[in-house]
Amino acid sequence: MSRRRNNLAGTPMQSMNMTEKSIERLSRLLSLVLRHKPEEIGIVLDANGWADVEKLLVGVNQSGRKINRELLAQIVEADNKGRFAFSEDGSRIRACQGHSVNVDMQFEAQEPPEFLFHGTATRFVNQIKQEGLKPRQRQYVHLSRDRETAAQVGSRHGKPVVFVILAQQMSEEGYPFYLSENNVWLCPHVPVKYLRWDK
Repeated sequence: MSRRRNNLAGTPMQSMNMTEKSIERLSRLLSLVLRHKPEEIGIVLDANGWADVEKLLVGVNQSGRKINRELLAQIVEADNKGRFAFSEDGSRIRACQGHSVNVDMQFEAQEPPEFLFHGTATRFVNQIKQEGLKPRQRQYVHLSRDRETAAQVGSRHGKPVVFVILAQQMSEEGYPFYLSENNVWLCPHVPVKYLRWDK
């Protein structure tokens, strides 16, 4: 059990003289170390992806960036995508999904809606039509509940294309689906037969 919000959040940005740009850089650093490269700041993730908060704070500060517990709490709470979560006692933190390192997030299989959506850029379309959706460097394929969100995700990489996934049919035919703490649908792979796209 974990939580994305924490009662430690206050106004550390002002007290530490932090700019929006420096807050964004810290958020990106958290994504990097909690999803992909914990060794970047000398920390270790446990089997379930958790990092010790105190060790993370020391590691970030020793890397030349300035952070304290209050600022960390505010970054977690202010993140509109809910990328990070604290443990119930606030002593640990982890990314909610998107890992390339091998961690067991202890997700339980969920029944998905009839359709889910995946946004990508036009340059990836032909490969997806041939191979289906694969997680690449991540543990899971990330899927959106609605077409609009998928289009926003796809637009990060260029002109967006949205694939429709026959999620309910996939689930009925034995493919597992999981729902992350920040409401991103996840699955290990989407074969081509379950994909639909505009011709």
